[in-house]
Amino acid sequence: MNVFELDRQFVANTYGRFPLQIVSGKGSLVTDSEGKDYIDLGTGIAVNTFGVADEEWIAAVTDQLGKVAHASNLFYTEPCAKLAQALCARTGMKKVFFSNSGAEANECAIKVARGYAAAKWGKDRYTIVTLQNSFHGRTLTTLAATGQEVFHKDFTPLTPGFVSVPADDPAALRKTVEETNAIAILFEAVQGEGGVLPLKEEFVAEMKALSEEKDILLMADEVQVGNGRSGSLFGYMNFGLHPHIVSTAKGLGGGLPLGATLLSETVENVLTPGSHGSTFGGNPVACAGALNILSRLDEDLLASVREKSAYIFDTLSGAEGVVSVSGMGLMIGVETVGDAGEILAYCRDRGVIAIKAKNKVRLLPALNIPTQLLEKALSVLKEACAACAKG
Repeated sequence: MNVFELDRQFVANTYGRFPLQIVSGKGSLVTDSEGKDYIDLGTGIAVNTFGVADEEWIAAVTDQLGKVAHASNLFYTEPCAKLAQALCARTGMKKVFFSNSGAEANECAIKVARGYAAAKWGKDRYTIVTLQNSFHGRTLTTLAATGQEVFHKDFTPLTPGFVSVPADDPAALRKTVEETNAIAILFEAVQGEGGVLPLKEEFVAEMKALSEEKDILLMADEVQVGNGRSGSLFGYMNFGLHPHIVSTAKGLGGGLPLGATLLSETVENVLTPGSHGSTFGGNPVACAGALNILSRLDEDLLASVREKSAYIFDTLSGAEGVVSVSGMGLMIGVETVGDAGEILAYCRDRGVIAIKAKNKVRLLPALNIPTQLLEKALSVLKEACAACAKG
């Protein structure tokens, strides 16, 4: 049996895979099992920060593999400690808990918020306000936090204590926070799975005001938009916010599983020995790779992300078959006249890989994608949008 047949027979049927087996790549080019090359505008859903087979990242990971690949969290390892130090230095946060994924990072964030509230107000106050159209993970608790009913179907009862409000209605946010006696607001600066939609300034201002007035926590989910993708190190920084808790994953690891929950001074001591843990969280190999990624997310790189973002917006806005372009940095959603799935297939046939977010084409290229490849990929995408608009 070939890989497609093996997958269908033995892998749980949870993914609508594209008919393409990626076997290798370099930078923003990937190669399939037939030897065909593609320009990659998906990067493993914002994971391969500097593309495929990045030499600096490989060197950092390989060096650590030759020392120790895993040590339990009963012991100290240098990559874990140094990565936590670097994250705190870049954000002003005080402590970091490491896990393996975005969902786990969000679970930790929720657990910290609940622990903080229980100590401050008692165990009967625990509601966290989230936003409609949000996505926070696929565990039962992060599903409960996710403000999209489509993900809840068939998996109830979910963890109680979450209420979602529209992401563009400051009045509804205030009313819900007050009526539920909420302990926190959990948000994405850009709603990725919800359609690549940045929050509006007036809504963010109301979140900040409520946090200060009600003495409640702001929790930033930076799993997809974080780690340079927005054009700032983290998405919330584009709004001048200072969250109490920040969760991230995906691009931080650069290709290996790694989640992180960053804790501000307000909540840095909520977790105590035995109150939380992870077998693989803080794995030295994953942390060594992340240290390399983080060290390269400097202002020059972030400025180039913003420049490429402006180029994409300018190129696609108003193009034939394009309804609108949304997003921030190199996390962009393209609403199209034609069916997004057909557009993705058209692009694949012509050597360009992109993905979807709801009814939109979603672009998540490597942060260092060469300009020439980006221009070529956008030319194909524009052609696809125009062709599919005509039916």
